[in-house]
Amino acid sequence: MAPRILLARHGQTQWSVRGNHTGRTDIPLLDAGREGAELLGARLHRAPWDGLPGVEVRTSPLIRAAETCELAGFGKRAEPWDALMEWDYGAYEGLTPAQIKADRPDWLIWRDGVPDGESVADVTARADEIVAWARSADRDVLVFAHGHILRALGARWLGEDLSFGARVRLEPTSLSVLGWAYGMPALERWNDTGHLDR
Repeated sequence: MAPRILLARHGQTQWSVRGNHTGRTDIPLLDAGREGAELLGARLHRAPWDGLPGVEVRTSPLIRAAETCELAGFGKRAEPWDALMEWDYGAYEGLTPAQIKADRPDWLIWRDGVPDGESVADVTARADEIVAWARSADRDVLVFAHGHILRALGARWLGEDLSFGARVRLEPTSLSVLGWAYGMPALERWNDTGHLDR
C-alpha cells in the first residue's frame, strides 16, 4: 500500500471567523470549533474510516489543533510536532488580508512571505519535511494542523511550487486526503466538510 496523508484542519476560532492571520498566537477553539471537531471525529470513527487503525497521528502543538485532535478522538495516539505549526506570520500576525493590502496592495503570502516571519522557502522546507515523513513507511498518517501549512502540504505532495496553495482553500474542521493515482501523487479528497452538514 502506498502511504496516504489525511489532513484535518483545526476547528473555528475567533480569529478564523474574523479572518485574522493566526500563526503562532495560541487561540483556543470556539464552541462551534469544538462541535466541528467532535463531528469530524465521529466521521473518522465510522465506516469507511473505522477509527483509522494503524494510522500514525501527529498534531501541531498549538492549542487549536491539539484540541481538535483530542476532541476528534485521536489525542492519545498523537505526537505533537513543531513542523505542523502554522506559517509564522511575523509582522502580519493578527492582521486581516485587507489591513495588509492597505499598505501592500500586491502582496501575496504564497509569493512574498512575510516580514519578520517565515519566507516561502522556509515553509516549503517544512512542508517537504512532512511529506518525506508521510512517505517514509508503509502506513497512512493523519495530521491535525492549520490552513496555510496544510495547503502548503497539498502543493508539495503534488510536486507543485508552494504558490499552488493559493488556489486550494481549506475551511475549518475540513478533511482532505492526499494519495496516489496512476502511480503519481494525487488529491483524493479536498476541503471536505460533509460531516458539518445537518
